[in-house]
Amino acid sequence: MSEPVVDVEKLTRKFGDFTAVDAVSFQVEAGEIFGYLGANGAGKSTTIRMLCGLLPPTSGTARVAGHDVAEGAVEVKRSIGYMSQKFSLYLDLTVEENLEFFAGAYEIGRGERDARIERSLERAGLGERRDVMTGDLPGGIRQRLALASALLHDPSLVFLDEPTAGVDPASRREFWRMIRGLAREGKTVFVTTHHLDEAEYCHRVGLMVDGELVALDTPDGLKSTYVPEKLFSVSGVGHDRQSREALAAEADVVEVQPFGDRLHVYVRGPLEDERALAGLLAERFPDQAADIADASPTLEDVFLRLTREDQPGEGQT
Repeated sequence: MSEPVVDVEKLTRKFGDFTAVDAVSFQVEAGEIFGYLGANGAGKSTTIRMLCGLLPPTSGTARVAGHDVAEGAVEVKRSIGYMSQKFSLYLDLTVEENLEFFAGAYEIGRGERDARIERSLERAGLGERRDVMTGDLPGGIRQRLALASALLHDPSLVFLDEPTAGVDPASRREFWRMIRGLAREGKTVFVTTHHLDEAEYCHRVGLMVDGELVALDTPDGLKSTYVPEKLFSVSGVGHDRQSREALAAEADVVEVQPFGDRLHVYVRGPLEDERALAGLLAERFPDQAADIADASPTLEDVFLRLTREDQPGEGQT
């Protein structure tokens, strides 16, 4: 079995008395899209900065692309691509001039530089914008250029730190199209994000809460582990707090949560049969007509379960 591209063991970073990353351990395999999720301040960016050789760990170990991050930070930086949270481009240069600058910074020889730049323009869909000033580009397109710049030296592993923060939904979809394309090429992608819907595109997902890695699995594995109940989406009944609490107190109703103009009702046992739930709702709300539909748990449900102070049990809301 090949060596993991990223191998982390009890990696910790403290800033004075504050522990930003607390003894996290995980591995990332070659060709994997690895999602690192959490709210702002959870420790995602601190982890990625350590793995990129930009910030020394307080304790623990990490090997990236075969190099120890503490002893071989220079080798790590040469072996990876890195796209930071903030725009790393020169706004007063054109698209092509930015790529030329980064090609020089990566010491790409003149003989192959032009071919690499053309490949990057094609990958990012920026061929027709090569002469446009970078500062005039919309934010989503700038992010595509930033990713293309990070890939100029053809690294096998690329770190993307909150790459779609502040980007509109259409641009986010286009950016993730590029990420999936990288994985098809065999590249390993380590991406941090607080957009839970984006994690559905990842092969595996690690969830960070207050500096700790609290869960790690495939998206489907996380949902089956942390939200094992049957989920129904219900409208037309019980939307006020008192009614939700009364419904949640019923036997075999695990949890009731408002979800837009509907309710998410998590049930088990006999109530997994839609007809049984319909009967319960008709009895509980005789003057209201319930609309019941099957629903699937999301990673947002997982995140809520993991971050709630009291794990939901029978009768809790």
